[in-house]
Amino acid sequence: ERNLKMSDLITVRGVVLSAMPVGDYDKRIVLLTRERGKISAFAKGARRPNSQFLAAANPFVFGTFALYEGRSSYNLNQVSISHHFVELAGEQPGIYYGYYFLELADYFGKEGTDEKEMMNLLYVTIKAILNPHIEDRLVRCIYELRTMVIQGVMPQLFQCAGCGRELTEEETGELFFSQDEHGILCADCSRMAMDRKRISAAALYAMRYIAVSPLAKLYTFTVRDDVLRELERHIYRYTELNTDKRFKSLEILELMR
Repeated sequence: ERNLKMSDLITVRGVVLSAMPVGDYDKRIVLLTRERGKISAFAKGARRPNSQFLAAANPFVFGTFALYEGRSSYNLNQVSISHHFVELAGEQPGIYYGYYFLELADYFGKEGTDEKEMMNLLYVTIKAILNPHIEDRLVRCIYELRTMVIQGVMPQLFQCAGCGRELTEEETGELFFSQDEHGILCADCSRMAMDRKRISAAALYAMRYIAVSPLAKLYTFTVRDDVLRELERHIYRYTELNTDKRFKSLEILELMR
């Protein structure tokens, strides 16, 4: 091993998306970071009971990670944990929602991009799963739609996706949502859409709120059950059509349902 100088270390702020055992005692972790985007790092000895990485090399850990660049990967040198959601482990089915949210962030994460927005979204979302006053199913709707917004694949919610017309307040109860057209359609344009589904004013209002509200206000509302079912119909399908992967944790959630 070469001697490490402090100047060789790279410091990143991030969250652990996943951790895989490697060999007898080590782990490979995937980090979503502000400074380097999505990267993976090798945590040597992380599975030994006395390891300094024992608590840190786990999903849902937020913190500051000091790494040095090896020949083929980053290696973990030090970690300062700012938050780790240990209490999530006891939440059923909350823990699987949490894993799914990490998987979705991993799916969109890229190396070399500033992932601050996704990190912050994950942070408030995991806190929301732990909040008994907000339904997990609604947390999923909010997280999925806001992820689409951050990733630049937001559906059109403010103008008609067909003709581009600004929609008036009076029209909002007469609109349709089309997956093919990536958004809402006015009554005229909806006649051409094979896959149109009516969207209520309440569901549209909630989707608009999710798309543009400040992060701190994202998880401060609830909806009636019929509106929640409608949000699930539109948002789950939209997310599925904009990702081309079967998420393992989602399959578990569906089995649990």
